[in-house]
Amino acid sequence: MIVKKGIWLWAVILFVMPLCVSAGEYNAGVRGKVILHTDKMSNGEPIDYLDKDHPRVTVMTVEIEPGKETGWHSHPMEVYAYVLSGRLTVEIEGGKTTEFKKGDAIIEVVNVRHNGINKGKIPVKLIVFYLGGEGLPTVIKSDKPQTLHPEP
Repeated sequence: MIVKKGIWLWAVILFVMPLCVSAGEYNAGVRGKVILHTDKMSNGEPIDYLDKDHPRVTVMTVEIEPGKETGWHSHPMEVYAYVLSGRLTVEIEGGKTTEFKKGDAIIEVVNVRHNGINKGKIPVKLIVFYLGGEGLPTVIKSDKPQTLHPEP
């Protein structure tokens, strides 16, 4: 009986820990919740449309409180998002700034540092789709770039 409980506990820990790690890569004031993390398509077959050895798709909700930001980070994979509420300002390494509002779809930059900021008075809420692979982090935190504006 104790052995079965121990095995069950380890199974839960091994399943839940990767979800917690994925959700905790942004700054304070930013909450992420994994909705789905899978290597299967809706028909139960393995994902075979990503150019990865062991493809995984992670779907999360991300909420950024007013006045908060994600912190500078990059994504080593394709990331797509949909803005459910609020207005998101994204600073991109090299000096470009882009704004997204409720109803906008976002095609995120890959392997380029960027920072999402909520300059508004209501939370920014996103649904985010990470097209990754086994062992590949969804978010890589980084330092702020030396300059946000390109050289003339």
